[in-house]
Amino acid sequence: MLWLLLALPLAVVTYIVLLRRRTKTAVRFADFELVKSAMGPGQRIRRHVPPALFLVAIAFLIFSLARPSSLLILPSQRETIILAMDVSGSMRANDVDPIRMTAAQAAAREFVKDQPSSARIGLVAFSSNAMTVQQPTFNHDDVIAAIDSLKPQRFTAVGSAILVALGNIFPGASFDQDIKGSPAGPKGMPLGEALQPEQAQPMPVAPGSYTSAVVVLLSDGQTNVGTDPVDAAHAAADRGVRVFTVGFGSDQGGVVDFEGRSVYVKLDEATLKKVAEITHASYFRAGTEAELNQIYKSLTTTFVMEKQLTEITAGFAGAGAFMAILAAILSFLWIGRFT
Repeated sequence: MLWLLLALPLAVVTYIVLLRRRTKTAVRFADFELVKSAMGPGQRIRRHVPPALFLVAIAFLIFSLARPSSLLILPSQRETIILAMDVSGSMRANDVDPIRMTAAQAAAREFVKDQPSSARIGLVAFSSNAMTVQQPTFNHDDVIAAIDSLKPQRFTAVGSAILVALGNIFPGASFDQDIKGSPAGPKGMPLGEALQPEQAQPMPVAPGSYTSAVVVLLSDGQTNVGTDPVDAAHAAADRGVRVFTVGFGSDQGGVVDFEGRSVYVKLDEATLKKVAEITHASYFRAGTEAELNQIYKSLTTTFVMEKQLTEITAGFAGAGAFMAILAAILSFLWIGRFT
């Protein structure tokens, strides 16, 4: 449709030709120089304003036919947020005051409180396996109560958490979990031996294109059971769901007592970054409760208002109509007719 803009120079040439023809006609019946001097420079310029505005109106209307789009900051249409929280034994580490688990729960509570009442929030907890602690609900008090009920357990199954989160977003779909036939089996399986995400999936969509739901996953350790996080991330990307990942814990890591043994635990940032990259989301790093709170607040801002590629045809059409009406009004007021 933008090829129609080539007609604008032709319209200008036509206007000039008509003006010259009208001038020649006027000279036959009057002293043209006398009329010209009587009009004054302001009036001579003013008579060209309505046609110029009408030309601009045509340009706007042609642009509207091309259906232009722009990235605009608009209220989010997201309906569901799934919080996936690590409750592995490493969450008992005290490198974050008082311990990682308590700090993560406090930040998650504030995050839920900051969400609009129109958002459904669900909670997934993962350690040896992943399970839904609270299905997506508009009752945010229930989500906060579910967060308060979390207790550190064992192991870390990031990939399984992503698949369980997807199961909450798409209840009618089937996603293989750690143990066949059970979305949250009693035991974990060594990484690599778990079943992979279901192969017979619907036609993949563009990563990050699903705007109705999002997953926010917090982990402080390294995946050692369940589905590979990268495979699970690809399953989320094929559905268009973004998985925002948050790495929690100090830079130096922490030491946790496991059945009388001291075990050093450290964050696997590389995997969390990869998950976020695959799903077209973002990775964040928090070393303290204050930093985690700040990350959650920034995510809240992202979820409430976000950039969206939006068609702005109506804006161009409206501007064109306004310019055309203005040109007609000025033509009538200054020249005495619509011309």
